[in-house]
Amino acid sequence: MKQSTISILLVVGIIILINFLSNELFFRIDTTADKTYTLSKATKNVLENLEEPITVTSYFTADLPPQYAKNQTDFKDLLKEYNRRSGGLLNFEFLDPNTDPQKEQEAAQNGIQPLLINVREKDEVTQKRAFMGAILKAGEAQEILPFIQPEGPMEYQLTTAVKKLAVVDKPSIGMIAGHGELKAQDLQEVYKELSILYDVETVDLNTTSEIPLRMKTVLMVKPVDSIPDQHFAILDNYLAGGGNICLAVNNVEGDFQTQQGTASNNQVDKWLATKGIILNKDFVLDAKCSTIGVTQKQGFFSFQSQVQFPYFPAVSAFPDHPITQGIDQIAFPFASSINNSGTNTMTPIVTSSPNSVSQSPPLRFDIQKKWRQSDFPDGAKTLAAIFEGDLAGTGASGKLILFGDADFPVSQGRNSRSNSDNFSLLVNSVDFLSDDTGLIDLRTKGVSSRPIKEIEESKVALLKWGNFLIPILLVLALGLFKSQQNRNKRIKRMTTKYV
Repeated sequence: MKQSTISILLVVGIIILINFLSNELFFRIDTTADKTYTLSKATKNVLENLEEPITVTSYFTADLPPQYAKNQTDFKDLLKEYNRRSGGLLNFEFLDPNTDPQKEQEAAQNGIQPLLINVREKDEVTQKRAFMGAILKAGEAQEILPFIQPEGPMEYQLTTAVKKLAVVDKPSIGMIAGHGELKAQDLQEVYKELSILYDVETVDLNTTSEIPLRMKTVLMVKPVDSIPDQHFAILDNYLAGGGNICLAVNNVEGDFQTQQGTASNNQVDKWLATKGIILNKDFVLDAKCSTIGVTQKQGFFSFQSQVQFPYFPAVSAFPDHPITQGIDQIAFPFASSINNSGTNTMTPIVTSSPNSVSQSPPLRFDIQKKWRQSDFPDGAKTLAAIFEGDLAGTGASGKLILFGDADFPVSQGRNSRSNSDNFSLLVNSVDFLSDDTGLIDLRTKGVSSRPIKEIEESKVALLKWGNFLIPILLVLALGLFKSQQNRNKRIKRMTTKYV
């Protein structure tokens, strides 16, 4: 047999062997910045502690455009890793509902509805019904993933569904009520996230004398009415027993109708002051802020324009902490600053930019004001912080997370990235206080925005003139060079020694 034939057969054999091993031995090399394709420690713990089999039936339409086809490939690769890490207890299959009416009906009955996507075929754009969902089953229980979003938090969706099936008894957390606090319908996204891992119970301090210590954490979000001392005593007893509190308070109020800012009177700041926690009655203004829509008139016409509103700080730089890991930007409307005057440990988790200032109520908003850098001389302000120590004054160590704004987690009917981060911040805080920090990183893993860095006006002007002048100077320089080169040639020809 010729040497060339042996070489060809050897190469073919190696390719077949590599193909076989790649199917049998699944592995990936992850070079992404946040290790998007590497299972987190939380996911590994959930899978390694599975006690009964889980079957994942995935409904994906075949032959989709590349951006959607990649979604199916990523989900399949993720399931392969789950299968391997669970020791074979998590199994999966993929079905194409578009090829079988019975499978399509089965998917629809389980809440997996098709999406209409644009597909280009033969120079024409047509619409195609596409399924991208999954059903997880463990015995009689099941969890539905109605839509697996491309480039979304895929591992978080899958792991939380698996954990929900695996956990028999969820830990309890409480929502404080009785003083006009926000209800479930006001915090729909927050409730939805919390209910995955916790039993969320309402605790009305008007009808109870104590908070059950089986609740790892209680939340109080936006109390409006004045809180009596006996209710603060209930909270103190809960802290003394080892409970944790997550508190979001509006210590000032802003009214767009009257364009006025006033102080609140819920008494929470006075209770916090007894613990050395200072929630100031001030408005924090930040040069890095959100915009608001303002209706303007020009002649007979009215139009709406977006203007910078420093009373709505837009926070995008966060300390390195599990609560804020992966969060890009938070909008904090009418926030107040926080300080520590006691012996408790204070860890800031949300701060305004270095270009900030405080204003005390009452005040009037000048929406049309042209703000300058010199209007923000005070430096960064703490808008949210963790306090740890003897918070109840009994010697017992406890934790309290305080937000100087209570409107940031409110559901507003918009599915923007900033809203998603706002919800995640509050949910992450509960996870941190409840010692269930494993899934915090997953909630925002693989979902990030990388906005263009802000540039000073002087640098912008320099770049603008540079872009305009540099090409002209290069052309002039090239012209002068060619002109000089031609001149030298003419001089050389004119010399008597030129051949």
